[in-house]
Amino acid sequence: MEARISGNSGNGRGRSGITGCSRSSTEPLSELETRLGHTFKDRDLLARALTHASASTIQSNERLEFLGDRVLGLVIAEQLHDRFPQDAEGIMALKLNALVRSEACARAAEKIGLGEFLILANSEAVSGGRRKEAILAGACEAVIAALYLDGGFDVARDFILRNWEEQFAGLGRDMRDAKTALQEWAQARKGGAAPIYKLVKREGPDHAPRFVVEVDVTGHLPMTGEGSSKREAEQAAAKAMLEKLTAE
Repeated sequence: MEARISGNSGNGRGRSGITGCSRSSTEPLSELETRLGHTFKDRDLLARALTHASASTIQSNERLEFLGDRVLGLVIAEQLHDRFPQDAEGIMALKLNALVRSEACARAAEKIGLGEFLILANSEAVSGGRRKEAILAGACEAVIAALYLDGGFDVARDFILRNWEEQFAGLGRDMRDAKTALQEWAQARKGGAAPIYKLVKREGPDHAPRFVVEVDVTGHLPMTGEGSSKREAEQAAAKAMLEKLTAE
């Protein structure tokens, strides 16, 4: 059942700018603090991290989301540097993109049941806002910022390590080859379209053919690759594109 919250003024908006909104959980914030592994000195900071823009015109979590994104990026980058000493910079960048994108943040939010604690406008809550990837991801980043501001870097870092560990473990499966890595890179960009592969040329005798494939990524000049099969040529083209992208 949705717990409803409303402003104190006659027009339905209190000084915080909060209008008719709700939080689905009847659990106190202390339950969320237990899940986060931190007791807040400033509970208002946690409440702000949970407040979606639909519920407040002033005290939403958007500024905290901005900060949390940077804290998350630093922690993940540090872990990639320490855990994968053999990785080149370009591969580390691809893994970073995979671990800080919206899907990864929403997955961490779902792990701790963050959606039930969010303060949303009633209309947003009714439309399934507690399960929307963008809302969950933004709230997760805002909570990371709140942990950082209230408890310091180590508190935020510990939260991230606990709730991203499974995603670190899955990196090996997601980075199998150059095509997979390029796909990850493209999808990590907001509105990024999937790479497009086009067979440019097939030459040579049937028993020893050579294929030339071109790969196109939105916003970048296409790159080509050659191989004895179409798949091999696609892999070569993807590798060439990755090397170009990570060198820019």
